[in-house]
Amino acid sequence: MTMENGHGRPLNVLVVDDSAVVRQTMIALLSRERDIQVATAADPLIAITKMRQTRPDVILLDLEMPRMDGLTFLRKIMTEDPIPVVICSSLAGEGTEPAIRAMEEGAIEIITKPKMGVKDFLCESARALTETVRGAAKARLRARPSSFRSPEKKQTADVILPPAGKHPLVFTTDKIVAIGASTGGTEALRECLEAMPPDTPGIVIVQHMPEGFTRAFANRLNQSCRIEVKEAANGDRVIPGRALIAPGNFHMLLTRDGAHYAVEVVDGPPVSRHRPSVDVLFRSTAKAAGPNAIGVILTGMGDDGADGLLEMKQAGAATVAQDEATCVVFGMPKEAIARGAVDEVLPLPEIPAYLLKLLAQ
Repeated sequence: MTMENGHGRPLNVLVVDDSAVVRQTMIALLSRERDIQVATAADPLIAITKMRQTRPDVILLDLEMPRMDGLTFLRKIMTEDPIPVVICSSLAGEGTEPAIRAMEEGAIEIITKPKMGVKDFLCESARALTETVRGAAKARLRARPSSFRSPEKKQTADVILPPAGKHPLVFTTDKIVAIGASTGGTEALRECLEAMPPDTPGIVIVQHMPEGFTRAFANRLNQSCRIEVKEAANGDRVIPGRALIAPGNFHMLLTRDGAHYAVEVVDGPPVSRHRPSVDVLFRSTAKAAGPNAIGVILTGMGDDGADGLLEMKQAGAATVAQDEATCVVFGMPKEAIARGAVDEVLPLPEIPAYLLKLLAQ
């Protein structure tokens, strides 16, 4: 049997969590997969001992633990021997800020656990959990290609809104930038948005992230950027100097009333296995802004956004993808490029200046 990690051996996953229920449930769920082996530790000091025996491919890390907190442990990992780390965090509001800090410190993904019903919750999310683990193992930290495909049928943006027409009616020349990102995207977005001047045209963003964490993420960016960054609310205007981030667990659509852009935040089934979905945002942007839009697809696992970016290009928008060398996971950009949806492929550090050049034309 060929293992998913490309080394002919199972993926070694280390679960570091002081909850025995979480550890037992993770073992039960991940051990179902023939290509995954699971070890657990009740705190980081035990984890360090186990890591000396077997180096893990992926670490699932709780942040609140005895003897050493998760952030301190994460910094130690990233300084001494970088390993892909996925934060397994509480949904509680006070847990969001440390989780966002962990992303800044090098963690590549967040998954959530509720205060009660952990086992039932994780059983419902078993496929998402295994996809996250496999995707993390292929992250750029480990220089692995992104090739995992789930066999499940995926919903398209059709379930949220009909396709864009080939020639959308355009009653405004105001520019719009639509950005989609997933694994590794929090830091990529920070680099892009911090480079934007205060008069930058409106920006709409989907970053795959659980409900509750997008607000903390937006607040962190709002403190470091010259433009306003906020978690989108239904009806928010898209205006120069503002970036709106889709709230976790809701789709976000760009709409236009005459010359004015706004966003609509809606429920609905996952699209391309995600809610919010980049495909939904990009399709709505193709419909609302047509050639006045710029579409950007950044680092991420899977192919969400590839079809939507093609629709944007067909509607006359300029399109940009992050290159493989600077992606944490070269999945979403790779799929968009393969579909012929991308005009320019650029390293992340060059994308902000390229956007500003396009916006100035």
